[in-house]
Amino acid sequence: MAAKGYIETDRQVRNILEDVSNGIFKSVYLLMGEEPYYPDLVCDAIIRNCLQEWEKDFNETVCYGADVDADTVITAARRFPMMAERQLVVVKEAQAMKSLEDLALYCQKPLDSTVLVILMHGASADKRRSLYKTVLKTGVIVESNALRDYEMAQWIADYYRGRGLEIEPEAAALLGESAGTDLSKIAVETGKLLKNLPEGTTLIRTEDIEKNVGISRQFSVFELTRALSYKDAPKALRIAGFIGNAPKFAMPMAVSALFTHFYRILKYAALLQGDRNPDAGAKAKVLGVNPYFFKEYDAALRNYPMRSCMAVISLLDDYDYKGKGGETGEAAPGDLLVELVTKILNI
Repeated sequence: MAAKGYIETDRQVRNILEDVSNGIFKSVYLLMGEEPYYPDLVCDAIIRNCLQEWEKDFNETVCYGADVDADTVITAARRFPMMAERQLVVVKEAQAMKSLEDLALYCQKPLDSTVLVILMHGASADKRRSLYKTVLKTGVIVESNALRDYEMAQWIADYYRGRGLEIEPEAAALLGESAGTDLSKIAVETGKLLKNLPEGTTLIRTEDIEKNVGISRQFSVFELTRALSYKDAPKALRIAGFIGNAPKFAMPMAVSALFTHFYRILKYAALLQGDRNPDAGAKAKVLGVNPYFFKEYDAALRNYPMRSCMAVISLLDDYDYKGKGGETGEAAPGDLLVELVTKILNI
């Protein structure tokens, strides 16, 4: 079974959230995947909506996988609610339960009056085994796969659009750089951002992200890759020097961002070899960026044709090794970044 893309997962989760807000529940939910944002979102919504506050004392059981076994969970799930329409049993960190697969026995014939939530954090049930196969028939499975770097800007744009907002492409890229692929962090940062914006704001600008999220566009990896694309040496070296001296600087993360950028340029070069005039859809699919950035990649390809791009990627491989402690001599990580950027500019 192919892994779900984030668009499909987002749509499924929105439907579940709408159902639970209207009091519609399934008997079993298996929430799993590398990216915890969507499983946590569904679990929190179920806990919030399943029972009235006065019903929770006798009808809500929340436990952790490391503290319980399958027999304990099944016994709880088979109880009938007390003075309520339903009861709720939640197993958090379920991947730590040694007898997790044994829950399949209950899931074959779950009680209509029990809502059982099995929440796995950063892990997934084995799709070849009974638990997954059984819940697939009798309940709901939410599988949340980690997003790739190139998907983040689009996810952020979709996330904001779902809240009635638009976000500038540069602002989305900057927010993605700040949060990486941590969707929960983006949600938290967005919550703080929205509290500080004037009422009635509908467009999130780069300046809003800089001011409220605490990341400077001027000295970011995003701006470093842009300066390299245009071979703006003074700017690239200035940014590299600033980033390299930042307290939380990590050379492997910087190299990873540069690799992603130059790998996109390489793929773009390969696309143009087969089609000298590709349409916007083909470009977007290969580059994985907003059309706003196409102009930059055209410039990057002029400055780094395929042979040069491959040389940069080879260089990045060397500095990935150095950044992880290999043969760096006495060079500090920040010095390594400046050295790397200098070499890229001279390719």
